[in-house]
Amino acid sequence: MNLNQNIISIGTGRRKEAVAQVKLVSGEGKLIINGKNGFNYLNKNASAILSIQGPFQLFKLQNKFDIIVKVHGSGLSAQADAIKLGVARALCEINTSYRPALKSSGYLTRDARKVERKKYGLKKARKAPQFSKR
Repeated sequence: MNLNQNIISIGTGRRKEAVAQVKLVSGEGKLIINGKNGFNYLNKNASAILSIQGPFQLFKLQNKFDIIVKVHGSGLSAQADAIKLGVARALCEINTSYRPALKSSGYLTRDARKVERKKYGLKKARKAPQFSKR
């Protein structure tokens, strides 16, 4: 199967340090992440799979597109959220009338929270060493 010839839309999603490039291809609903089956790549985590499928379920498009993803950085949970944002952006590129429903459902909102940096004199970002009076 040549995946490059029938690419319909491309979207990029980010979360923490994870960056996902999502390609939507006409197909029957397969999820391929970094060349592997998506269910196996995400360690059979059903909530992550359902999260990625969320934008499709909003418009009843579950078995219309194959999702081909290149993702790197961070952990599996952040990668799943990055893929979800990429899928939503790719759907907006396909049909602009999808945008208001995706926006109101929160699928187009990028979660900007990141790990806070460690400060000097502290053990972590905010955790201080134990105070001793004597």
